[in-house]
Amino acid sequence: MPTFTLGIEEEFQTIDPETRELRSHLSQIVEGGRVTLQEQVKAEMHQAVVEVGTNICHNIAEARTEVLHLRRQVIELADRQNLKIGAAGTHPFSRWQEQPITPDARYDKIVEELQEAARSNLVFGMHVHVGIENREIGVYMMNTLRYFLPHLFALSTNSPFWEGRETGYKSFRTKVFERFPRTGIPGYFHSASDYDEFVQLLIKTGCIDNGKKIWWDVRLHPFFDTIEYRICDMMMRADETIAVAAIMQALVAKIYKLKAQNLNFRIYRSALIKENKWRAARYGLDGQMIDFGKQEEVPTRKLILELLDFIDDVVDELGSRHEVEYVLKMMEMGTGADRQLAVFRETNDLSKVVDYILSETTQGLY
Repeated sequence: MPTFTLGIEEEFQTIDPETRELRSHLSQIVEGGRVTLQEQVKAEMHQAVVEVGTNICHNIAEARTEVLHLRRQVIELADRQNLKIGAAGTHPFSRWQEQPITPDARYDKIVEELQEAARSNLVFGMHVHVGIENREIGVYMMNTLRYFLPHLFALSTNSPFWEGRETGYKSFRTKVFERFPRTGIPGYFHSASDYDEFVQLLIKTGCIDNGKKIWWDVRLHPFFDTIEYRICDMMMRADETIAVAAIMQALVAKIYKLKAQNLNFRIYRSALIKENKWRAARYGLDGQMIDFGKQEEVPTRKLILELLDFIDDVVDELGSRHEVEYVLKMMEMGTGADRQLAVFRETNDLSKVVDYILSETTQGLY
């Protein structure tokens, strides 16, 4: 079986320790990190966002080491600027209208094209790349993995507040990001050439200048042989990030294994999968999703346990059983959204919610 290498990207909030508002780091964290982290730390479109990404990791243990190291480094770099680092899909009360955009030709172009949708896109996600052998396998994976995206998303939900209001969603981040074109659950593609023709048509007709402007919840990366999961909210704890990344890797390995045995996982319509994604955004782990095989509603937690059973025969080969089993703890303690809401119910103070996010972001690092 191939190694199914991993790469994990996390988008963090830079927060003023006094006001608890988002505050621009003026790219100083990125510049300060150039010596130790080189290209692993990047500015994003809004100046209160900093992204870090691991190197290519050959297994989940390597990925864990890198994720912990990067979190520690970015926290130390922020400390030097009198800033704190928070991990959540949205900030509980900061307003996007007050957050400056990073000066950069690429971002200028996105804002020029997408206008208010781009300016208001003050959201934070976690992306995971899993290495694959070739683009043909990649398209097969993209088609099949779509079914599991709402399950993964439900586990990651961590953005219940927007601009000082409780939204009623466990993930409002996804509602904000859906204003962009070419987002959400992708359609079905027959082959790599079918996919490439689609991308080339978009480029030829001026919709995009390259495949990176396709922001689906899972995509075949335009330049690397990786499947990239993009659906998840930024999660508070490093352990949560690692657990979900381990499941993502195991799903690719399991589907590869089935294909090698000439067994195909059933493909479902994007429109049906979108129903489950909406339920995950609204209710997180506490709702029900549709079991399309049985054609009935099933508690989301039950479907996640079934997902763990589905990948059980590959996790030992990948060396990720311990990381995958952390999901049971996640279901016990609730998602980041559940925990944020619990703090707010107790305190009625969104500043206290920010304090909680800051403390959880450092959990397990030291």
